[in-house]
Amino acid sequence: MSEAVGRRGGRAARRKLRQQSPLVMAPTLVRNIPLYEVLDDSGVEIIHDASMALLEEVGIDFHDDEALDIWRAAGADVRDQRVRIDRGLLMETVALAPGTIAMAARNGARDVLVGGRNIVFAPTYGSPFVLDLENQRRYSTLDDLHDFIKLAAMTPHMHISGGVICEPVDKPVPTRHLDILYGLLKYSDKPFMGATMSRERAEDCVAMAKIAMGDDFVEANTVMTSVLNCNSPLLWDQTMLDALKVYARHNQAVIVAPFVLGGASTPASSVGAVAQLNAEALAGVAFGQLVRPGAPMIYGQFLAPVSMKSGAPMAGTPEVCTMNYMVGQPARRYGLPWRSSGMISGSKILDAQAAYESVMTMHSVLLAGANFVLHAAGWLEGGLTASFAKFVMDAEQIAMFYKFAQGVDLDDLAGAMAAVREVGPGGHFLGAAHTRENFQSAFFMPELLDNNSFEQWQAEGSKDANARAIDHVRHMLERYEAPPLDAAIDEELQAFMARRKSELPTGVT
Repeated sequence: MSEAVGRRGGRAARRKLRQQSPLVMAPTLVRNIPLYEVLDDSGVEIIHDASMALLEEVGIDFHDDEALDIWRAAGADVRDQRVRIDRGLLMETVALAPGTIAMAARNGARDVLVGGRNIVFAPTYGSPFVLDLENQRRYSTLDDLHDFIKLAAMTPHMHISGGVICEPVDKPVPTRHLDILYGLLKYSDKPFMGATMSRERAEDCVAMAKIAMGDDFVEANTVMTSVLNCNSPLLWDQTMLDALKVYARHNQAVIVAPFVLGGASTPASSVGAVAQLNAEALAGVAFGQLVRPGAPMIYGQFLAPVSMKSGAPMAGTPEVCTMNYMVGQPARRYGLPWRSSGMISGSKILDAQAAYESVMTMHSVLLAGANFVLHAAGWLEGGLTASFAKFVMDAEQIAMFYKFAQGVDLDDLAGAMAAVREVGPGGHFLGAAHTRENFQSAFFMPELLDNNSFEQWQAEGSKDANARAIDHVRHMLERYEAPPLDAAIDEELQAFMARRKSELPTGVT
């Protein structure tokens, strides 16, 4: 038997052993590395003062009559749809938001904590296209969404099962949210994300969560979060505000996220963009506290500078990293958990550009101290495409970031020094007792990154990263087992969906 064949057999045996091992989910990541901050205290105050001046002098539009009445009752200066907010009122109201948010899962072992030193990861969100297992870019379907939910459910370091990981465009828009939420409840038992495109859709999500987890439990616990985008510059529209009101009143978390495109929806300035998004996010958080004091809110943003050549958003650039560092600092000043975007890229395929941009962005997000990392796996083409192969490649990177953020453990030093004494000068450590005890856990060993010899790689089919990732996706989906869901609850969820689908229009809106 050749050496290459022998090694290949060993690799296959190790893969089979891993596949037979029970899945062990990683708990909320508690960061144990220093924060990286680009602003000193005076710089944070300069950004803060600029944001306060925007809200006091320019104001922010709320295109919703109920929201305007709420602001007026709170003492803000409301003229037409423009709301000017005194900084004292704003800061007093923002202070009502909790600094950490406990998110309860359908399976209590999957509960997570958002805020402080805690970090959770969630998949990509909102893509109308998928890059499938045949390397074809096409419109996504409900089956694709279910497969992504299954992958997220099986990924140890993916704490949130996600939401609209990809848009199931084969389902009617008015009822699509029902199919999405049912898939999240059926195929995963992790915390999930709700719909935000209307008051009724948010209410349906709350109702389905209550069927799955109990009315009283949902009112007393945060089980889902939802992304609400401010229409930068300085405008909150009725659709987002209606959803915010529903979730806040039912104790469900919302990510208040200005959609910042530097140079297009903000000034062509990193500090200017951060000052503007800070004003927009704080206005959204404060409004949520007026709806329900203590409502769980996550200070968030999606940020990307646009190319001055094409107008397309860019990822992985110095400005993306710098803005992430800057945004984290005011969020901590206000004591708010904050969200950023992780493994994002403008590349159309899983290639070097996708890797460089994704890791460059994610590294800054981790060092900046983000608490909720959306788009942590699968994002391509500026969010237009969700890639199955990139999902699992990103997931392995997230596992490595998870270990990196746990910091240095000095407890092992005594054992390591004992091994040096055992081996002595000129020896090797491969057979040392310390190595035998720790070889499986001492260093992270990637499954998808190939570090074998050229000959071994060639003997195993000369597969590139994309091919290895697609194989891995297929293996995961073959191994998937649905988490338990009580048959009576499942029946009630389906009955609710059937009733709502009979009440809602079926045409595309």
